[in-house]
Amino acid sequence: MSSTAAAAAGATTTKKAAALIFLHGLGDGPSGWSMLQHQLPALKPRLAQVQYVFPQSPEIPLSINGGMVMPGWFDLYEWPIQVGDPDDKKGKLAAVAQMEREIEKLVTQGIPRNKIAIGGFSQGGAIALLTTYYNSNTAPQQEHQTPPLAACISLSGWLTLTNEFKSVNAQNKDTPLFWGHGEYDDKVLFGQQKHGIETLSNAGVDNLQFQSYPMGHESCSEEMQGFAEFLDESLFGGEDQKQQQPDL
Repeated sequence: MSSTAAAAAGATTTKKAAALIFLHGLGDGPSGWSMLQHQLPALKPRLAQVQYVFPQSPEIPLSINGGMVMPGWFDLYEWPIQVGDPDDKKGKLAAVAQMEREIEKLVTQGIPRNKIAIGGFSQGGAIALLTTYYNSNTAPQQEHQTPPLAACISLSGWLTLTNEFKSVNAQNKDTPLFWGHGEYDDKVLFGQQKHGIETLSNAGVDNLQFQSYPMGHESCSEEMQGFAEFLDESLFGGEDQKQQQPDL
């Protein structure tokens, strides 16, 4: 990993009130989205109290690129990405396990799970969705064994392993979701948003916010504004803004 990527992936040592883990997309790295730690607080000042974590994906051979090795959270077999495409289940669950380790690191630093949000762009959004809602346990789950995650954010992502979403992770069933997607996305096709939202809703997730924007496979200022408002409300809700002073 380059020194720039390592710096972006690292977390500050000052204890924060909450945290956001945000995953990059295919072929990218932590520095690609590290601007969020400045952009989001500029839109919602309380988000300066958030510890921003930008994990690095492994470098893996990509089937859609003839086996070329590049940064990616899991393999892809079809392009563009449509509803019903085959899944690299092993790669996806390995990425979920990596995110669980990131969450546990934050918990050991003193940030509770209900103050931790996870999100991502494209492939990163797909892993954020799985980490939050995928039920990997076939035995009946007891709700609220541990606190739920504060929020999930998917930007131009998609819900994978959908045939297994008969139920969701009971721990995070009430975790709110923000899903932004471009209407002209030619890489992760726009129909993925409707399919993912319907699947999660049918599996019991109720707090779903989804917006579309006149753009392709990218982000825009309107989406960033919606992201910031959602994250601010999910992490801090009605807390007194005067008590949320940014670290100097």
